[in-house]
Amino acid sequence: MRSVATVPRRLPSRGRPLSALLAVVALLLAALAAQAGVASRAAAASCGTTDLALGRPATASSLENGSFPASNAVDGNTGTRWSSSFSDPQWLQVDLGSSQTVCQVVLNWETASGKAYQIQTSNDAANWTTIYSTTSGPGGTETLNVSGAGRYIRMYGTQRNTQYGYSLWEFSVYGSGGGTPPPPTGGDLGPNVIVFDPTMAQSTIQSQLNSIANAQGGNEFGTARYAILFKPGTYGSAANPLIFSVGFYESVAGLGRNPGDTVINGTVDVYNQCNGGVQTQCYATTNFWRSLTNLTVNVTGMTGCYAGDDFWAVSQAAPLRRVHINGNLSLMDYCTGSPDWASGGFVADSQFTGGTVTNGSQQQFFTRDSSLDGWSNAVWNQVFCGDPGAPAQSFAANSGDSGGPNSYTTLATCPQTREAPYLYLDSSGNYQVFVPSLQTNSSGPTWLNGSTPGVSLPLSTFFVVQPSATTDQINAALAAGDNLLFTPGVYQVPSTISVTHPDTKIVGLGFPTLVPSNGNTTMNIADVDGVNVTGVIFDAGPATSPTLLTVGTAGSGVSHAADPVTLDDVFFRVGGATAGSVTTALVDNSNNSIVDDAWIWRADHGAGAGTWTGDQSDTGLVVNGNNVVATGLAVEHFQKNETVWNGQGGEVVFFQNENPYEVPNQASWMSSSSQKGYPAFYVAPGVTSFQGYGMGSYSYFDQGQDIHNAMAFQAPNNSGVQFHDLLTVFLNGSGGIDTVINGTGQPVSSTFGGPSDVVSYP
Repeated sequence: MRSVATVPRRLPSRGRPLSALLAVVALLLAALAAQAGVASRAAAASCGTTDLALGRPATASSLENGSFPASNAVDGNTGTRWSSSFSDPQWLQVDLGSSQTVCQVVLNWETASGKAYQIQTSNDAANWTTIYSTTSGPGGTETLNVSGAGRYIRMYGTQRNTQYGYSLWEFSVYGSGGGTPPPPTGGDLGPNVIVFDPTMAQSTIQSQLNSIANAQGGNEFGTARYAILFKPGTYGSAANPLIFSVGFYESVAGLGRNPGDTVINGTVDVYNQCNGGVQTQCYATTNFWRSLTNLTVNVTGMTGCYAGDDFWAVSQAAPLRRVHINGNLSLMDYCTGSPDWASGGFVADSQFTGGTVTNGSQQQFFTRDSSLDGWSNAVWNQVFCGDPGAPAQSFAANSGDSGGPNSYTTLATCPQTREAPYLYLDSSGNYQVFVPSLQTNSSGPTWLNGSTPGVSLPLSTFFVVQPSATTDQINAALAAGDNLLFTPGVYQVPSTISVTHPDTKIVGLGFPTLVPSNGNTTMNIADVDGVNVTGVIFDAGPATSPTLLTVGTAGSGVSHAADPVTLDDVFFRVGGATAGSVTTALVDNSNNSIVDDAWIWRADHGAGAGTWTGDQSDTGLVVNGNNVVATGLAVEHFQKNETVWNGQGGEVVFFQNENPYEVPNQASWMSSSSQKGYPAFYVAPGVTSFQGYGMGSYSYFDQGQDIHNAMAFQAPNNSGVQFHDLLTVFLNGSGGIDTVINGTGQPVSSTFGGPSDVVSYP
């Protein structure tokens, strides 16, 4: 009004009266006010409408009980809630996946609300900045306009409105941009994915295969990785067979929908490694990290000692999946030189015809849902699960001993399985990822009487990850609902990869290797249905991580029985390639999850290995989820309880372990003041239901000290916790394992090397 009053008292030009001028000024002021309102609404509108916290990993200071996990506050369901214990202070924290600019937080309180609390952000979940504070929170739904940024955000409560805890139906977070946009999906598979076509000259194919095999044959801890893919068709012939070897970090696969679509006439082989070329130092005990999947091999073409066999002389982390071997398959290399040791392998969803499988020197081996045409022998622990044609059950108290029966553990069916997703070409020549369906009480190959049941996902639903991709890009893709296809390479991961959407598929080609570089958890999977991770190596990094992979939310009461999380051919290393440290390699909190072919290894050789203070790690695997099934599990060399099973209703079919080698003295390796050593497999006292089949633990204490492990397996004594076909073996060195389980079973040492067998317990 004052500005109007100062207008000079003269008639405006063109004879307009003062009243007209005042009207114009009033309109101008109204326009300015409206413009300001528009600007204000525009500013408000710039705070996005996407809930950045929805489905993200959430943690909390406490839970009232398992029915109210932190994840309930970010699940988008106002009928579920997080609730804390009845004390102060308490907090609820959400990992947004990458740094976000935050402009609004909405707290949808249950009756038990916060009176005094702060909203805080952080980039490292350790150092927090307060962006909102109140001492008079009213409860109900509180919409808070804030200004801050960070990857992590939390509600930090210091005073409650009721005598109960803090309870949130939903904790929603909105941002004003600044995050990484999701990268494009699909695209090129990169230079280390080698694709062969049957129209190519066989000499060209053979030359390239030989070149890769020569480079990778001794490349145990190198960084080169390859996926070798064969388009559908036939390669080689009886007259001109295609014969090649598979080295470290080579995944070889057919690109057909089923194994019969891609046929190799010849052999695909893995042979012994001979130290220094000496023929008396040849073995397969370090033939790790390679695979053969989704094709048919008609065995032909070899001569001399090797004539008539395909050789797959491997140990851990070298699966055969979805293969049809037509002819003899030998799991040991008895031709290269002695002593020909081999130590564990994995076969699933495969068919063997026209010959037999020679187990030979394989100390332990696991075969699942495969059709067998014969099996030669056992050593210590050969386990079969859902395998037509498998040897009959024959594990006995003297199995593996001179004159004793073969140590065969044979189950007619497998409890629950879901085969690994795989890449293939559809009829139009486009890449798809096929995701097989869940099976219960399975037996035999999924594809033997028709195509494997399941669904196909086009490559356009996947972010094709190259080693140059950033963690922010990966998380942006996951936040957008995309799947991940990791191409061959070694990936530095400075912050956690957060998987929050149900049914996300994470597929590795050529053993992509993820290394945390800031002491972070490498990957966290929220408490959601149906996530698959397959074909990935998780290495520990130089700074100690709490975990390498965490699945689900601790204490969750959510059932995932209809669509469980599955981990297929997922491998963990602490040391070896990279000197590293982690508290627990894998923590599985997800109810009903499936772990199928996992090797969790604290390195006994390579970078950082060989000393008690190198490559520090307490535990390989902790299972907190209920009704978890593990098929083909190996956990080795960890420094305390190597496997801890806290969940109810668990089932393990095949377990293999070696105690740590380099224990310096007994005093440094005591689980209590009266119990020597740590069990390889520990079932927590509160567990009332568990089943274990075909489980072995071995000792090799190599420091010249009299080191003893009181028991390889430790479990509560009740009728619902049952073990079948347990054993221990003294491999070499000093000391030994005093009992198999809970004080039961003969000791193994230099006096009696074993195996010491316990057929059933209790």
